Amino acid sequence: MHIFGIKYGRAELNIALRSRHIIRTTANPHTRNMSFVTMESCRRYVLLAVLFFLVRNISTSVTHYSIPEELKEGSVVANLATDLSLDVTTLTKRKMRLDIIANKKYLDINKETGELYIVEKIDREHICTTKWSSSCYLKLEITLENPLRIFNIELEVLDMNDNAPQFRRDAIHLDISEATPKGERFSLSNAVDPDVGTNSVKTYHLSESEYFNIEVQTGRDGSKFADLILKKTLDREQQAVHNLILTAVDGGTPARSGTASVIVHVLDTNDNAPTFDKSIYNVKIMENSPIGSLVIDLNATDLDEGSNSDLTYSYSLYTSEKTQETFNLNPSTGEITVKGMLNYEDFRIYDMEIIATDKGANSLSGQCTIKIVVEDMNDNHPEISIKSFQSPVNENIKLDTVIAVVSVNDKDSGDNGVVDLHVPDNMPFRLRESSDNYYELVVSEPLDREKVPEYDITFTVTDRGSPPLSDNETMTLELLDVNDNVPQFPQSFYTIRVMENNAPGALLSSLTAFDPDLHENQYLVYFILEKEIVNTSMSMLFSINPENGNLYALKTFDYEIETEFLFHIEARDSGSPPLSSNVTVHIIIVDQNDNAPVIVSPWRAHGSLVEEKIPRSTDKGSLVAKVIALDTDSVHNSRITYQFLQVTDATLFSLDQYNGEIRTMRMFSYRDPRYQRLVVVAKDNGQPALSATVTIKLSTVETAVKTYSDMTEVPLEYDIFSDLNLYLVIGLGSVSFLLLITILVTIVLKCQKPKSSKAAPPCRNSVISERNSTIADSTLVSNDAYWYSLFLAETRKGKMVVRQPVPKGSRYIVSSLPRGTGLTETSDSAASTLQESTTSSSSSST
Repeated sequence: MHIFGIKYGRAELNIALRSRHIIRTTANPHTRNMSFVTMESCRRYVLLAVLFFLVRNISTSVTHYSIPEELKEGSVVANLATDLSLDVTTLTKRKMRLDIIANKKYLDINKETGELYIVEKIDREHICTTKWSSSCYLKLEITLENPLRIFNIELEVLDMNDNAPQFRRDAIHLDISEATPKGERFSLSNAVDPDVGTNSVKTYHLSESEYFNIEVQTGRDGSKFADLILKKTLDREQQAVHNLILTAVDGGTPARSGTASVIVHVLDTNDNAPTFDKSIYNVKIMENSPIGSLVIDLNATDLDEGSNSDLTYSYSLYTSEKTQETFNLNPSTGEITVKGMLNYEDFRIYDMEIIATDKGANSLSGQCTIKIVVEDMNDNHPEISIKSFQSPVNENIKLDTVIAVVSVNDKDSGDNGVVDLHVPDNMPFRLRESSDNYYELVVSEPLDREKVPEYDITFTVTDRGSPPLSDNETMTLELLDVNDNVPQFPQSFYTIRVMENNAPGALLSSLTAFDPDLHENQYLVYFILEKEIVNTSMSMLFSINPENGNLYALKTFDYEIETEFLFHIEARDSGSPPLSSNVTVHIIIVDQNDNAPVIVSPWRAHGSLVEEKIPRSTDKGSLVAKVIALDTDSVHNSRITYQFLQVTDATLFSLDQYNGEIRTMRMFSYRDPRYQRLVVVAKDNGQPALSATVTIKLSTVETAVKTYSDMTEVPLEYDIFSDLNLYLVIGLGSVSFLLLITILVTIVLKCQKPKSSKAAPPCRNSVISERNSTIADSTLVSNDAYWYSLFLAETRKGKMVVRQPVPKGSRYIVSSLPRGTGLTETSDSAASTLQESTTSSSSSST
């Protein structure tokens, strides 16, 4: 019977069991015949053979193949029969099969030829979606049976440049304001290439542009992206839209590319002022023109768009009321028409300034000067010639300084040839005649650039004809700034409130001064004028930004240490010589509730209880204790109120929430516990409130009760069978028993010492002397337990401390004797504490 057969290399081992014997045969001529062996030997050979061939024939090595992606279906990858040394004729018999791990079946085996071939096109980007690794493998397993053999195969799929870069969007829209400075960067969407390595996106190109270029950046993952850089300031009025082409190129061979449109919309800003066709309009109109006649149709243009280009027209402040009464200005169209009667003899020239203002957010305006000349019959106009003109000049120019030299001429003769030259009366200039038909323009009033930075000086010449003719010439005189203005603060005194516990470096306020001068005369520098407070300079407490006047705190302030600061800040311009002014700054530190109340009375060590003793006979309303707490915060935050946090009996004590006094609300009864625990919390008035607590342990003390021979004393209400008395009796009995044992042990120890020739007196300790022996056997109960426990505690120390004086005429007294002495007699007025208290308790109970 044939059991199994395994082929390994050229040798083939056949093992068969026939009845009770095993025989091994081979087709190899080098194999030796094997004799028959016993059944036990057969079993051993079988086991050894199985282990040997299983270990050697199950393959653990890995065979590698590499193929490019996108191979056609049916393409042969390799001949597995040849590479794996397999017999092609046995592949079908041995049930050869192919398993692809974790993927669909892209490949298969031709069992007749042993070839591994492509079943379906392999797309590397589909099976290996991650771009982090440049390697892509398909893991295969070849399995053969009879005998069982498994081969591991790794098929590396090599990337081909079969994908072009693609942008997420075909068109990239950017809105860029024309006020954007050059050098500004704008992020563009990057292109995506499913290929890896050198086949992925390598660089970007931008179409030729005067205003833009790109800069290619590399990300941490190696991906490429481009930033659009503005290399020249945009002007929407010149070009409103820029169409660019962004091209992404990969590194494959041949290279592939993808493009996207970059459309830049230039956003308008109100950067163009309205302009007129001319700066000066000279209009002539015949006198006695009818009302409503068109004088001039002004046409101002604004290169902006939208509301930035919508214009309104108006008269300037330099246009006289007479002119406005004579002519009408349409604010929408800019048409000027005749409104009143024109009379050459009354008014020959009308000067007006028209302002065109756009409707932008920050409106801009342009202006023009209109000179309306009323014509008469005179046919020759006088002429003006500017021989010399000095501009610009300093604003502090001296009076009577010559600004310009003007000559006038009129071709007419007689009165028509006599001319008069004048300048507007509302200007700080006057004309001075130097010679015939020559005039000098001189300064007549002080000039101030901060009020009027420039003057449009109009020279008007008029002949004396009938009707006379006139002419004018306008010159613009610019004034240069002089450092003649001191920096001014809006306020002369600043009060700044600063919350305590501020962060160092916190901004307190911005103290900004204004200087109407220009350029370096306007540039201000701020300083803190030094002032020492307790050897501390202000510069150690505060700092000011010299450029913008921002005032900062350099330290954290504590209201409990310092409450205010007073110093000066100076603003100095950069003129020559510099001018300066200062302002007083008052810093007020505002308190925070940062200090918890501290209980100063009743005093106790940290974490300990306060123990107080009060008589049980205390009357209603008696002061038990007073809690006093202090808070170092300001008045508002340091306002303290008191309240009970915990109390043993809420009906027994009251607490004044303002002064902290604890008083009794009623008298003690014998049902009340001996110890009362009060927890008082002291809370301030801050937000949030802070608090402190104190625990007071009150111990009630029994007072001696006076008895009189006439027995007129009112008996006390007392329940001898209360739970408290029961506990006291049990406790006192236990303590008495322990005391008795202690005394006996002490006597025994004393007696065991070596005796002298004389007998030593019996040992004794503290005792209670009695006057009446009849009450010696009384039992200690009720409220005398306090005195008894006190007696026991002090007896162990060999002395007795009397905490309260014994009233005169009392029936008992507690005495203390040194160890080793005899019993001392008490006075007639004293009696034993234990027996008297028992008698008194019994009488009260009765």
